[in-house]
Amino acid sequence: MNPMKKAIFRSQFSSKILNFFTTIISADNSKGRHSKKNTGISYLYPLSIFFLINACDSKIENSEENSASGIQPWSENPSYWEYNGKPVLLLGASDNDNLFQLPNLKSHLDSISMIGGNYVRNTMSDRDETDEKAFSKNEGGKYDLKKWNSTYWQKFEDLLSLAQERNIIVQIEIWDRFDHAREQWLTDPFNPKNNVNYTYEEAKLDSLYPDHPGQNKQPFFFTPPSLQNNKLLLKYQQAFVEKLLSISLAYRNVLYCLDNETSGREEWATYWASFLREKSGDKAIVLTEMWDHWDLKSAEHKRTLDNPERYDFIDISQNSHQTGETNWNNAQYVFNYIKGKPRPVNSVKIYGSDAHGAWLSRGITTQHAVQTFIRNILGGFASSRFHRPPHGLGLSHWPIQSIKTIRKIEEKVKFWNLKPMMDRLSDREENEAYLIGKTGESYLLYFPAEGEVKLDLNPHTKEFELSWISLEESEWGESISLKGGIKHSIQPPTNAGNLALILAK
Repeated sequence: MNPMKKAIFRSQFSSKILNFFTTIISADNSKGRHSKKNTGISYLYPLSIFFLINACDSKIENSEENSASGIQPWSENPSYWEYNGKPVLLLGASDNDNLFQLPNLKSHLDSISMIGGNYVRNTMSDRDETDEKAFSKNEGGKYDLKKWNSTYWQKFEDLLSLAQERNIIVQIEIWDRFDHAREQWLTDPFNPKNNVNYTYEEAKLDSLYPDHPGQNKQPFFFTPPSLQNNKLLLKYQQAFVEKLLSISLAYRNVLYCLDNETSGREEWATYWASFLREKSGDKAIVLTEMWDHWDLKSAEHKRTLDNPERYDFIDISQNSHQTGETNWNNAQYVFNYIKGKPRPVNSVKIYGSDAHGAWLSRGITTQHAVQTFIRNILGGFASSRFHRPPHGLGLSHWPIQSIKTIRKIEEKVKFWNLKPMMDRLSDREENEAYLIGKTGESYLLYFPAEGEVKLDLNPHTKEFELSWISLEESEWGESISLKGGIKHSIQPPTNAGNLALILAK
């Protein structure tokens, strides 16, 4: 309950209680019974009022807290997210990385929400020509890192506010290596030639960083005490993060990711994880780091997998660079690795688009993106979002159909009640079909394209009903009955991606 409403309620409640006891006291006096004998009782009246009001206050606060709890791992199954006290599967597709800079932000969020989307990505980037920068300029056209550009920060708050109104979760990436290298460095406010706060020598920076940022040669990402201890530059980085938190901590729909696909030093991430915790004070936040390595078994990803006390969830977006069965198997490796202490596993970026020619030779196509999205959800991911064009599909036809399809399946069965059951499939080729289920109750079978597999319904003697839903139409199709106790040969009605929901009668 906001402070004003709470104050009004307390005032009204106090007045009614006070009137009640005043009436009793007045009645006692009028009857001549208010004497030394019961004077002690009269003193209990205001004390009673105090305890009643505060008890009521406590109940109001607890009720408000339970009904408006922020995004956090689900208490009953920490592999999934909980929001407003209820478990939630996060699905998304959006057209920008730095979504808060999008001119048509409100209508875009409306479109996402309309199809069942509730998850967006937002880097704090300012790389596009029309983007606002975080800092204000002086009359000479140079940035002052001690002064904020109110428009930039208002856009950021608008995103959080508009998203929260629509129950959309925003996963923030605070640092993005692409903002501070190559041609982007030339206009970067942190570049000494662009600000009034320090020189190249003072900040220990250079005028050019022409290499791909994945080479991690930019001193900007070595400022913490455990690395280069660049106190001057770190001071301005800290101020940026504190400014971000001064806005974001007021909202319940925020997930924090330290970097975009970083190949930086572990000490950089460790420092900022601790800094965010410290500056968040009593407000609980959930955060992670997104590592760049495409191989989830690499030492880089162990930094997150092995430190649940530091990282509340895991983002393995880079796994979407892997195709087909490898994409599935590597994700399952992660779930198996953390099974002793499960956490939500997110994929805020799914790569793949026929429009991005450079990646087509590796199979990172439109079909790959759709398949990865469905495999993620079946595989146990807590979130999945299509990346922005041209590296991803954004909010276009296939993402819209995919999200709508998953939401229609959710109306009949919850994904957190199902587990992978690949051993129940036979006569299966690589990447031909995927199965999850709850033994004897429900099964979900996914065909990425054409195929035919055998589904083992042993040892169940009950009957099941199989219903098809296609990604192309996002509509339920024909239903057929299946007898338990035998293996059934099943093939999809089309080759464009289909799911079969099999429920016990």
